[in-house]
Amino acid sequence: MQTIAPQHVEAQRAAIARMAPWFHNIHLPSGEQTAPDHWLGDFPSAKWKVLQSAIPERLDGWTALDIGCNAGFYSVELARRGANVVGIDSDPHYLRQARWVAREMGVADSIEFREMQVYDLAGSAETFDLVWFMGVFYHLRYPLLGLDIVAEKVRRMLVFQTLTMPGDDVCSTETDGTSIDDREMFLQPGWPKMAFIEHAFVSDPTNWWAANHAGVEAMLRSSGFSVTQRPGHEIYICEPNGEAAPRAESAEFRAATGRRNGSRSGALNGS
Repeated sequence: MQTIAPQHVEAQRAAIARMAPWFHNIHLPSGEQTAPDHWLGDFPSAKWKVLQSAIPERLDGWTALDIGCNAGFYSVELARRGANVVGIDSDPHYLRQARWVAREMGVADSIEFREMQVYDLAGSAETFDLVWFMGVFYHLRYPLLGLDIVAEKVRRMLVFQTLTMPGDDVCSTETDGTSIDDREMFLQPGWPKMAFIEHAFVSDPTNWWAANHAGVEAMLRSSGFSVTQRPGHEIYICEPNGEAAPRAESAEFRAATGRRNGSRSGALNGS
């Protein structure tokens, strides 16, 4: 077991206090934690324990993109399995935490953190074996645009999680032969839908959407994914289904992503 010098532990405590508040409770090798009194419990370790077996034990040779990386918990775990990771977040506060955490965990050489929005990904042609897209979708004002952009980045696996409405009902969405007045089907419990949150939810004004389970799966399919596993509540493991996302190269998508001339850079650029 590695011996941690007392002065280093004191320096860690000072750094943790200086960089507060923390949303990720990181367990450091010294035994120190960044947010031991987290209101969600031991978060996100509890989620990782649920889904870690759905991820290959070794990711050597894989590239990974962690979208909304926050303080870097998942970036670190993927790097520890051998992946080369790019972690992006729009908040410089969290990125400062993440860079510090990566150094303390000894994986800084395997992770690059960049200040970016999900939508900034549209400007790059870079793709990744594994894309981690947890806890972000419902914060997007333009969620399907974000998902279609993310879909372009995934070569092998997508790990997706979002806030959902209660229930796992799924019903047929076949609409051939219906008229413009046949709308009762939309009220069925298993029809794909999302609740729009006009005002702050759980004191967070960026919580915009809560999809139902049928809606999550339908949106994933429409962006070119097949769901292969559901290891836990609201968590979906997906792979590209081999079919082009129906709107990815449409004039609408190109206009929304500023690609009217079809140009993109080769690598992600931090803002």
